[in-house]
Amino acid sequence: MRVLQICAAYKPAFVYGGPAMSVSMLCEELSKSGFYTEVYTTTANGRNELDVLPGKPLKVDGVTVTYFKRLTKDHTHFSPALLARLWFQVKKFEAVHIHAWWNLVSLLSCLFALLRNVPVIISPRGTLSTYSFQNKNIGIKWAIHHLLGKHLLNKCHLHVTSQREKEAIIALVNPKCIALLPNFVSLPPQKSYPLNKPSSCLKLLFLSRIEQKKGLEILLNALPMVSVPYSLTIAGDGDENYIKQLKALAKRNQIGDKIDWAGFQNEGKFSMLQKHDLFVLPSYDENFGNAVIESLAVGTPVLISEEVGLAAYVVKNNLGWVCETTPASVSAVINDIGNNSFAIIEKISGYAPQIIYKDFNPDDLVKKYANMYNEIINDR
Repeated sequence: MRVLQICAAYKPAFVYGGPAMSVSMLCEELSKSGFYTEVYTTTANGRNELDVLPGKPLKVDGVTVTYFKRLTKDHTHFSPALLARLWFQVKKFEAVHIHAWWNLVSLLSCLFALLRNVPVIISPRGTLSTYSFQNKNIGIKWAIHHLLGKHLLNKCHLHVTSQREKEAIIALVNPKCIALLPNFVSLPPQKSYPLNKPSSCLKLLFLSRIEQKKGLEILLNALPMVSVPYSLTIAGDGDENYIKQLKALAKRNQIGDKIDWAGFQNEGKFSMLQKHDLFVLPSYDENFGNAVIESLAVGTPVLISEEVGLAAYVVKNNLGWVCETTPASVSAVINDIGNNSFAIIEKISGYAPQIIYKDFNPDDLVKKYANMYNEIINDR
């Protein structure tokens, strides 16, 4: 089995958040298990470029990765060099797996692979949700979708990470098939973590990229209505102007003294997660939510919005709370937890890690992804 993975950005471009981590872990786990996978990507690293040698295959944590120069420095990521290499090399692969959608790497790679009669799997990574169509460049997205995108997607196999994402896809396109498999999530070495004990102050944590769809302003508008003692740590980075707006909102809401802006966390994120009572992610739209799994892996319960792909999983396994994307709903849940549910936090802290390490075992996930690829290749 030879699968080519294509994504506009790849590690160490972690500025793009969860997708860069999930895609790289998928490739690494496939390679470790003996499946040949190769990556075509660009030198994209936000507004900057990665310090790599373009156009030459490199070994990145056991995976053969080729970074190509991009001409555009925005989210279109136009890379003629990548497309040229793909056109001449794609027939060497049995399938092409493309990650994310609204960029020229994904759209044109899909077109080229289909023209060369190679099966294509698309993982939208949240880019084909209703929210995505209604947020930023709305007219351009709809035009691209109806003129080209929809026709390409109907000829592809789609991979989604949650039932919520699957339902959004079905409303838009009619692909050859849809496979539902969760993301690979990088977890710390399994060990026994101290149980979260009740304290006089509910320690809240937001850990994610700081961008509008994450709903951080919902949380900041909810906190003035929280009557129980609390503190909030905000861990992550994002657009400087947007962060300034959020800090100004916190100041207007007179909650600035209760917030610690901790910045981006990498190596220390699991320790930070474990030291808090509750992870909060009130996103407007989230196809999966890697940080939710990371939090539960160290025993920290979660409060997430119903728009997060993992909401049904959290409810089914009693791993936390689900709220609406309104300040009133978020504050009501936090108040209830602070007044009545500290014992539940301690209980979840005890059993959550075992559930996560079982359900997100990389060896089991590799087999499921390999089965998906084999079914698509054999169906060809």
